Amino acid sequence: MSGDSLAAGSFVAADYAVFALMLLVSAAVGVYHAWMDRGQASLGDFLMGGRRLTALPVSLSLTASFMSAITVLSNPAEVYLYGASIGFYGLSYVMAMVVTSEFFLPVFYRLAITSTYEYLELRFSRATRLLGTMLFIVQTILYTGIVIYVPALALNQVTGMDLWGAIISTGVVCTFYCTMGGLRAVVWTDVFQLGVMLAGFLSVIIRSVIVQGGVLPVISDSQIFGLDGSIQRWEIFKGFVAERFSTNCFMFLFHDSFDTNPLRRHTFWTITIGGTFVWVSIYGINQAQVQRYISCKSITHARLSLYINLVGLCAILLCSVFAGMCLFSVYKECDPWTAGLVSAPDQLMPYLVMDILGDYPGLPGLFVAAAYSGSLRLIQYFSLKLFQPTLRICLLYGVVCIGMAGLASLMGGILQATISIFGIIGGPLLGVFTLGIFCPFANSKGALSGLVSGLVLSLWVGIGAQIYPPPPEMSRPLSLTTEGCNFTATDSLNWTSTALPTQMSDHVPLPPTSSPLLADSWYSLSYLYFSPIGTIITVSVGLLVSLLTGGWKLKVESRLTLMKEDTTLYHLFKFFKERVTRRTGEFDLTRDREEKAGSTNPAFCDVELDLTKGSVPT
Repeated sequence: MSGDSLAAGSFVAADYAVFALMLLVSAAVGVYHAWMDRGQASLGDFLMGGRRLTALPVSLSLTASFMSAITVLSNPAEVYLYGASIGFYGLSYVMAMVVTSEFFLPVFYRLAITSTYEYLELRFSRATRLLGTMLFIVQTILYTGIVIYVPALALNQVTGMDLWGAIISTGVVCTFYCTMGGLRAVVWTDVFQLGVMLAGFLSVIIRSVIVQGGVLPVISDSQIFGLDGSIQRWEIFKGFVAERFSTNCFMFLFHDSFDTNPLRRHTFWTITIGGTFVWVSIYGINQAQVQRYISCKSITHARLSLYINLVGLCAILLCSVFAGMCLFSVYKECDPWTAGLVSAPDQLMPYLVMDILGDYPGLPGLFVAAAYSGSLRLIQYFSLKLFQPTLRICLLYGVVCIGMAGLASLMGGILQATISIFGIIGGPLLGVFTLGIFCPFANSKGALSGLVSGLVLSLWVGIGAQIYPPPPEMSRPLSLTTEGCNFTATDSLNWTSTALPTQMSDHVPLPPTSSPLLADSWYSLSYLYFSPIGTIITVSVGLLVSLLTGGWKLKVESRLTLMKEDTTLYHLFKFFKERVTRRTGEFDLTRDREEKAGSTNPAFCDVELDLTKGSVPT
C-alpha cells in the first residue's frame, strides 16, 4: 500500500470549492486594486502604495509574507522529526524586530527608496548594487522554487495529483496571478491569506486535540516519547509540564538544548543567535519586507507595524509547533513515513489532515488552501514588484521557478534548505548593508571585497554540508516506530490487528565512507550559523580593505548612515534628560523665590511689605 493509493480521490466537491474560493478572493482583491490604482502617477506610488498605509494592515502583511507553505507543512514535520526546539525562534524574532526597528528602518525610511539595493549604489558604487541585486534574485528564485514545491507535495498527497503535474500547475497559476495590482493589493491579499493560514492550522489542531482526548494527552505524549529519553518534543516548556510528572520543574534549564557545541543542529544558541542573523537579513534588508514597512505614512507607523507583526509571528510559530506535537501524538506508534505511507516528511501534515478531517467536507480544502496561499502571495510579490510588470519577464520568472522546484525536491528537509539559502546568500548581504549603515569609513572597495569574501566562505561551508551531511549524533533525530501499524485494506485509514513489518528509517542520510578532514568539523557546522559566518566575514574583510585603501578619509552623507537621532534610545534619553532639567529648573526657581520673598508660594513672589505706610502695595 502507498500513500498515493490512500490519497487518490480523497478531495470532495466541498474541498475543491473552498480551495477555489481562496483563489478567487485573492485574485479579486488584486483585480480590484489594479483597477482602482490604474491611474497612479508614478512607479514609486505603484511600488510603495503612495506611502499612505497604516501599521495594522502592513503588520499583517509582514507576518504573512514569509509564513508560507514552509510554515504550514515543514515546521510541524520538523517538530515531529527533531523536537520542539524551533520554538526558540520566538526569541530570535524579538531580537530581529528590535534591531530592524532601531538600526535599519530609520535609514531606509528617510531615503524613501523603492528598492533597498538602491542604497548600495548611493552608499558605495553601482557595481556593489549590481552584485547585491544579482545575489538577491538568485536567493529569491531558489526560495520561490521551494515554495512551489512544498504545496505541490500537499496536492500530491491529498488529491493523488502527480507531483510534477502539481508543480507545473502551481507555477502556471502563480505566473498568471503575478500580473495583479500594486502594493496595496499585495498587502490586503496578505491580510486575507494570513487568516486562511490560521484557520487551516486551527482546524487541524482542534480536531487533533479532540481525537486525542484533550491538550494534556498531546503534551504528555510529546514529553514521554523521545530518543532514549534524552530528547523531548516538548523540551522548551518541559519544566512546566514536569510539574505534573516530576518534582524537578526547572530541569529544562540543564537540558541538551543549551549545549554550546556549534556542530549540534538545533540548540538554544544556534536558533537564537543564528536565527537572529537570518531574520534580521529578512526583515532588515530584504526588499519584500522593507518595501512594506517604508510604505507606511509615518516612521512611527512603520515601527509599530514591526512590533504588531512580532505578535503574529509568535502566534504562527506557536500554532506550527503545537501542530507538530499533535502530529506526533496521533502517530506516536505508527510513523507514516517509515511505514511508506508518504514519500517525504512534508507530506505528513496533509496525510494527517486526510486522516482526521476526511469526514468533514471542506476542511481538507481549507488546509490545502492555507498551504497554497503562501506560494501565490510570494510569487505574485517577487515577480511583479521586483522584476517590473512586464509579461515576458513574469513568464520567464515563472519558468525558472518551476525549474527550481525540481532542484528543491533534491535538497532534503525543506525548512533546513530554506534557512540555508537565506543564510548562505542573506548573510553576506546583511554584512554589506551593515558596513554601509554603521561604518562611515567603509568604501566601495571594502564593500565589494567583503561581499565576495563572505559569499565564498558561506558557499564553501553550505555546499560542503550538502555533500557531506553531519552525522546523526549532531542532528539528533527522534526515534519513530511502526510497531502499532495495523491496516484493514489498501483504501482505508482504519487499523486492525494485522501488524505491518517495521522498516528501517532513513530520515538522516549518512555521510560517505570516505570524507575529507573537514567533514566532521567545518562541514558539520549547524546550518543556522551560515548567516553569521557570511555577515561577520563580510564586515571584517570590508573594514580591513577599507582602512587599507584610504577609507578613513571618506566623507559620507549623514543621511546614508545611522544617526543617533534615529534610535528610540536617543529620544528616550532626551525625554528623561528634559524631565530632569525641568525639575532642576523648577527647584532652582523655587529656591530663588524662597530666598527673595521668604515663601515658596508664587502668590507672594516679588511682593515687598511697605511697613512705613502700614499697607501692602498692589
